[in-house]
Amino acid sequence: MNFTEGEYIYLDKPYGMSSFGALARVRYLISQRLGVKRLKTGHAGTLDPLATGVLILCTGRKTKEIERLQLTTKEYVATMQLGATTPSFDMEHTVDATYPTAHITRAKVEAALARFVGEISQVPPEYSACKVGGARAYSLMRKGRDVELKPKTLRIDEIELMDFDATRMRLAVRVVCGKGTYIRALARDIGRELGSGAFLTSLRRTRIGAVRAEDCVTLDDFPAWLERQDIEDNILKGD
Repeated sequence: MNFTEGEYIYLDKPYGMSSFGALARVRYLISQRLGVKRLKTGHAGTLDPLATGVLILCTGRKTKEIERLQLTTKEYVATMQLGATTPSFDMEHTVDATYPTAHITRAKVEAALARFVGEISQVPPEYSACKVGGARAYSLMRKGRDVELKPKTLRIDEIELMDFDATRMRLAVRVVCGKGTYIRALARDIGRELGSGAFLTSLRRTRIGAVRAEDCVTLDDFPAWLERQDIEDNILKGD
């Protein structure tokens, strides 16, 4: 491998770590191996800290491919709790409101999901990395500032209902979508479509383009993976 010229690294991002944190750890380990201060590295598509799964890292000249990779189709598996919301629409925050769920059936869930397939308008969550006046929306929210985000047009190719627990009012879905889709916002909107509330209890990105979760290395296994690679960078050769 030649990390300076450019490589793709398929990482399975762990729960509780930001995408930048995962990138920084990998960049540090590779830089240490190469004996350089800081290897040029970027990632193609942010995952929330509470999400896991496919994170494509690009090194060297491959960082020029980030924009193209961000345009590729992504697949997620998400579980949602109906009948309640949190400020961030995931489990980063505690429940701030509850709603009735007695009227919700599997048939109504399937009908609601079908309404989100195709080209849709979606307002990003207030707790997101979207910029408002040069600042991240989540940063403003954490400072107690009001945030108003504009809707964006995006594409959802598939939503499959994988499981529905009518007793616990929990559902699991598989979502295939294009760039810019917030699954937390999708959970919010599904809850509203059902005349209730909803938030994510788990989220895993299972695919970016042709790269699947099973193709990825975990962050824990990355040091051993790196040791097994045949490194060809000129820096190691003293050129």
